[in-house]
Amino acid sequence: MSIVKINAITVPADSGDELAKRFAARAGAVDDQPGFEGFELLKPTDDRTTWLVVTRWKDEESFNAWVSSPAFAHGHRSESERSGGEAQKPVGIHSEVWSYEPAGGSGGSAAS
Repeated sequence: MSIVKINAITVPADSGDELAKRFAARAGAVDDQPGFEGFELLKPTDDRTTWLVVTRWKDEESFNAWVSSPAFAHGHRSESERSGGEAQKPVGIHSEVWSYEPAGGSGGSAAS
């Protein structure tokens, strides 16, 4: 059964676009990892400042293997750092990872 990991990242009210830009710059970096099933970056549509990074994995072992891999470290460095430059200042002011497993729902895609 799949597991879901949600990284809840709180950013200053005016920094959400920068967070989205940084995620776009590394789009696809996790796609080829064993056990990876999907990713979404969720932007709040109200006055909240917490963005959600939702990933789905085959199992806990797959997630843990990715977190401890060189690919994880590489993917979490800025483009500047990967080119030998200076690290960017973090956008988030707080982050926590939530762990879930599916307990119900539908298996189909949304109707058009």
